[in-house]
Amino acid sequence: MAQDLLKVEHLAASVEDAEILKDVSLHIGRGETHVIMGPNGAGKSTLAGVLMGNPAYTVTGGSALWEGEDLLELSVSERAKKGLFLSFQNPVEVPGISLENFVRSALSQKTGKPVRVWSFRKEVKAALETLDMDPSYAERDLNVGFSGGEKKKAEILQLLLLKPSLAILDETDSGLDVDAVRTVSKGIEAFQADKSASLLIITHNAAILSALKVDAVHILAGGKIVAEGGPELVDKITKEGFAAYEGEA
Repeated sequence: MAQDLLKVEHLAASVEDAEILKDVSLHIGRGETHVIMGPNGAGKSTLAGVLMGNPAYTVTGGSALWEGEDLLELSVSERAKKGLFLSFQNPVEVPGISLENFVRSALSQKTGKPVRVWSFRKEVKAALETLDMDPSYAERDLNVGFSGGEKKKAEILQLLLLKPSLAILDETDSGLDVDAVRTVSKGIEAFQADKSASLLIITHNAAILSALKVDAVHILAGGKIVAEGGPELVDKITKEGFAAYEGEA
């Protein structure tokens, strides 16, 4: 296994006094792709929010280390600058700033350096082509008037341009039709081509995983990791569902 980029040990968290995560341990190395699956209400999105620093959640136990540093002590912006990225289930609309300018500003903040416009626009064009998006989307206000599928593609566009060390994709495939899932999966595959890039994919849909190299699969139920395995575990869940695991939480 690769050296740990993210090391989560016995993590517990609550929201509004309701315990959601009870005992989650997870080690992700550089270049690894991990998948989290589980029934609704298992705590999958809570885990993503806690790792990214969403203030709605309160950590009540355990630890999370980023390259040996206490991740839980860092602000959201500090986590992003260190290379942590979260793709949302429901991306918000941001009027007044174009998709291209938003990503360019984020990239400048991450690197601490000005972005060379000409080379950046070449990268934007290539990413748009990968995702079958019209070039005009780069100049449109971020997510404003975008369909659900277009918003998800815009999230993957940000992923390709920001090149984080670890991308957490929280049900990026939710609500997408078959063609859109295929396109988003193509974008994720392009990100995965960087052998040092790591992924934590939270999903209900095995279709988005079909073209991806998956190193480990974790089943989250009742706030706990109740089963772990390789890609074969995805096939088992597809055939049998989560019923066998819900009683183990």
